[in-house]
Amino acid sequence: QVHLVESGGGLVQAGGSLRLSCVVSGGTFSSYSMGWFRQVPGKEREFVAAIGWNGINTFYGDSVKGRFTISRDNAKNMVFLQMNSLKPEDTAVFYCNAVVSSWNFWGQGTQVTVSS
Repeated sequence: QVHLVESGGGLVQAGGSLRLSCVVSGGTFSSYSMGWFRQVPGKEREFVAAIGWNGINTFYGDSVKGRFTISRDNAKNMVFLQMNSLKPEDTAVFYCNAVVSSWNFWGQGTQVTVSS
């Protein structure tokens, strides 16, 4: 079983920065594709960013390109999301995602609130 735990959310003013972390246990982390999604009440979960197993290939949603950076540390079984130039519309619960042999695993989420 793969278990994911996010941390690093909080309240920040517009224009500020936050760094989210996700620690993964179970299986072979270095073989997983990892990603971040976010969700606000009443809306579908939105893709934010993804990173391949070796950290070379990264992908971003259009709304965060140029502001957010995904990275990973395979030695620590962790994936990160550096969020800069935050906007009030970035307010959401952010979820860490692991893709393991076509199965999706999710963390419990961490709240990010950006005040104007």
